[in-house]
Amino acid sequence: MKHAYVFPGQGSQFPGMGKNLYDTSAFAKKLFEQANEIVGFRISDIMFGGSDSELKQTAVTQPAVFIHAVIAFKGVGNIRPDMVAGHSLGELSALVAAGVLSFEDGLNLVCIRARAMQRACELVPSTMAAILGLEDGVVEGICEDVQRELDEVVVPANYNCPGQLVISGTLNAVESARTRLKNAGARKSLQLSVEGAFHSPLMEPAREVFSAAIAKTSFYTPNCPIYQNIVARAIVDKEEIKKNLIDQLTGAVRWTQSVQAMIQDGASRFTEIGPGKVLHKLIHTINKEMQLEGVS
Repeated sequence: MKHAYVFPGQGSQFPGMGKNLYDTSAFAKKLFEQANEIVGFRISDIMFGGSDSELKQTAVTQPAVFIHAVIAFKGVGNIRPDMVAGHSLGELSALVAAGVLSFEDGLNLVCIRARAMQRACELVPSTMAAILGLEDGVVEGICEDVQRELDEVVVPANYNCPGQLVISGTLNAVESARTRLKNAGARKSLQLSVEGAFHSPLMEPAREVFSAAIAKTSFYTPNCPIYQNIVARAIVDKEEIKKNLIDQLTGAVRWTQSVQAMIQDGASRFTEIGPGKVLHKLIHTINKEMQLEGVS
């Protein structure tokens, strides 16, 4: 039996996140204060007492979720996962857990990533939508048709679990795709409360900035395999880890495929570390026989 540790991404945040850790652990308090210095403002104040709208700003959300997840992981004690994975942003938390990045370098990269993604969102009006109740192939085919006909971006972005695929692109292309997907039998089509088209070609400006930052950051050989979103398989080579981390900005998060690969490689126990239980629900849908735990 192998024990996998998984880390959530943007969308798992909530007001008050991390406050209990700060109030009850001197070690956690020290790391929160260190994080405040790294990001350049008291992000802990927003995490503990900020509003939903403040927390939803990409430049706040991403470092907040990363900080919470990594501090929670470090607070568990001296653990060594058999394997790790993270959903989108959570991949950076997973890299810290696997010893690939230090907390400081990981947080710096998260901040650069978040700011670059927010700037990219401002260049083209864009959005994301969750499509429920259709086979992946149907969603992929309709996205391809809309892209070809409109000459605008709309692509599958997050393969979250069977029957739940998030699409990403320009406002016009996503709306057109949503209409066609409803007509094709989608049970629901929900526009997400995000600032732009994450995990699509529209993030290319952010990809370039993030790539330059990664080139200046020290990466180490992981102490366990990391199942990266873009390839959905175990990676241990640090140069490949860098490339996949960069490609993830403009490519799809293959979470369903990543979890399936972890199970195929022996995982039967998953511990989600970070705010909320978003990944619990997805993993349960992917395979109901998995043992699930959480550290929040």
